[in-house]
Amino acid sequence: MRAGKGFEAVNVFKVCSHRSVCRVVFIVWVESRVSDFYNLSKSSMVMFDGISTIRRKVVEDLNTRQIEDSMDALEIARWQFGITTVYHFLMVPLTIGLGLTVAVLQTIWHRTGNEHWLRMTKFWGKLFLINFIMGVATGIVQEFQFGMAWSEYSRYVGDVFGAPLAMEALLAFFVESTFLGLWIFGWKKLPKRLHLATIWCASLATMLSAYFILVANSWMQHPVGTKIVDGRAVMTDAWAVFTNNTALITFPHTLFGAFAVAGGFLLGISWFHLYRRRKEGIDTVDADGRVIIGEDLSRGKNRDKTDYHVWIKSLRIGASIAVVAFLGVALTGHEQAKLMFEQQPMKMASAEAACHDGTGFSVLSLGDITANGSTNCDDVVAVFEVPGILSFLANGNFTTEIKGVNTLIPEYQEKYGKYYPQDESFGPYAGQEIDYLPVMEVTYWGFRLMITFGGLSAVAAAIALWITRKGTVPDNKWISRLAVLGIAAPFGANATGWIFTEMGRQPFTVAPNPQMGGVDQVFMYTAASVSPTVSAGELLFSLIALTSIYAVLLVVELVLLFRYVRGGVASAMPELESEHQPHDTSTRQPDDNDDDDVLAFAY
Repeated sequence: MRAGKGFEAVNVFKVCSHRSVCRVVFIVWVESRVSDFYNLSKSSMVMFDGISTIRRKVVEDLNTRQIEDSMDALEIARWQFGITTVYHFLMVPLTIGLGLTVAVLQTIWHRTGNEHWLRMTKFWGKLFLINFIMGVATGIVQEFQFGMAWSEYSRYVGDVFGAPLAMEALLAFFVESTFLGLWIFGWKKLPKRLHLATIWCASLATMLSAYFILVANSWMQHPVGTKIVDGRAVMTDAWAVFTNNTALITFPHTLFGAFAVAGGFLLGISWFHLYRRRKEGIDTVDADGRVIIGEDLSRGKNRDKTDYHVWIKSLRIGASIAVVAFLGVALTGHEQAKLMFEQQPMKMASAEAACHDGTGFSVLSLGDITANGSTNCDDVVAVFEVPGILSFLANGNFTTEIKGVNTLIPEYQEKYGKYYPQDESFGPYAGQEIDYLPVMEVTYWGFRLMITFGGLSAVAAAIALWITRKGTVPDNKWISRLAVLGIAAPFGANATGWIFTEMGRQPFTVAPNPQMGGVDQVFMYTAASVSPTVSAGELLFSLIALTSIYAVLLVVELVLLFRYVRGGVASAMPELESEHQPHDTSTRQPDDNDDDDVLAFAY
């Protein structure tokens, strides 16, 4: 990649979703030669923030055809990774959050025997599987992109990434895929306790997978336990890498974010079904506004009283998860921000548009985005800020001044150099001045959108708990539509949070550890990370092809989700539509078509 704001290769956050047969080849290859891992990667290690547009013109006198071609290739590569990775990452938190939620629901069913817990398990489990499979389809591409477009980066970090990624594949992936398969096809085949154990193993393996991926990502943010040997990063202390303080705080922060997504997902869909029951006149309310549960057995058990309990319990569980998850995100996010101020001060200064030293938190800052093609400290005007808050976020007090961009740039230049090395790996940017300021528009607004989306989802969840305290939702289509649209808020918080985290590392793909000191420490510039032999034409072809494929996959996933969501529990348990009998099934005999039920759930 090249110098300039917004040009940064970043880590694709593939936590758990994409699984494929080609992983087997990868695992065998890793076993045979982990030290040479850099020629192939996991999608979580690819460059992530290609979503930025060209935000700064190249120095005017560098307008040769060679540089223009290089710029085109770089921008196309970044857009390709941005489009495919942001889309893929939408699957990741939902997979993590729904996996554990389904495991808990099945546990409650196992302990109580109540049918509505079984229905909840199968319905949400069905949506979990759809999301998981689409994650597989979208995740396969990432591995190939990493080796094809970012080979210099892969060569540099391969020896460090080999260990956590091999452990993710050999431990977490095999456990997850094996036990998920047993869970899918084990209904009515395995003993109940054993079947319950399979979903717990799959869910825990998913979270373990997340940890190993975050270990590698955190090393990019804060490299430890490594030294440079022959121009490559080599691991010298595995314990330091796996217990990196950045990983230890990022892991729970990511999990809480995933649970927030799952909570909002349950809330929005359950609200839709409760509203539909109200609209169809199945459920009504008394004079005090308390629900009167009804049923419509003409449509089978998909509209019986048990169906009501499925949705009201799902809604309140989802809302509770969302509120608790937001609190967890806020607490872990505060600790993570303190680490960022210490480890990547320029990222946080850019996130606050803090051009000068001070203690104030910017509630709103504006700039002229047309000036010089971007917003920089010459363009930024603080409209409203709260004194002391920025200092509290960084240090836990309200008085310590935080260094601003104008102070940090000379420090960075002194530590890491003012100009790129005169080395062929930097291409046309060899010897050019380094721009240490990230994309201020993206870091500033990404940070605030992350907080805004997360806060809105938590407030909406709390309001939902209050509104449904009497047992149902209002018969109001606009509130129902708002609840469904609210599903997108935690997704937005997760996506903008990771975009901010990754793009804020500019101009480094591997950010320097400030505690190590010196220009010989472990870090890598974005300008030296891209594959030198990939042309702009090749990248443009793959960008168009992959974007088109992903657009089709997006349509497929939305169609599937809408179909099964609108179908209700019967979409996961088709037998409910054919059973025109009261919801009490204590006298029901074993179904002769149990095999068909299992296949209907799986497919």
